[in-house]
Amino acid sequence: MDAAFQDFYAEKFSHCHGCGKNNPAGHHLKSRWDGDDTIARFLPKPEYSGGVPDHVYGGLIASLLDCHGAASAAAFAHRAQNREMGSEGEPIRYVTASLKVDFRRPTPMGIELVIKGKLRSMDERKVWVDLTLSANGEVCASGEMLAVRYRQ
Repeated sequence: MDAAFQDFYAEKFSHCHGCGKNNPAGHHLKSRWDGDDTIARFLPKPEYSGGVPDHVYGGLIASLLDCHGAASAAAFAHRAQNREMGSEGEPIRYVTASLKVDFRRPTPMGIELVIKGKLRSMDERKVWVDLTLSANGEVCASGEMLAVRYRQ
């Protein structure tokens, strides 16, 4: 599937600043499959510099991990049911219950950031996702997300 997970969100869920396709001021993060894991790429704009010049501020990093993690949780749940996102039936949607972020090194501006998600575990209504954000092949931040199923 070439379409991003976020492309399958219902219109009422497409306004998120991080990944909503209907938010003209948003980041429009796009998450996709990368084998059994997930991946998204993002080039931060200069206005997202942090307290250290020429580096990304932590709030943006957390936002990218949050949006990618929730989208990944939904994708992992669809795959566990042998379904593609956007297929027949009720969409499976997840929201963040907990997000832990470790900032490992300063994240440089002007470089494409790569966000990856890996399924740690899943039960009937919860998905745990391990996350990384890298620049130039170096992990700048890592995270752990607990996402819970949202009943529409």
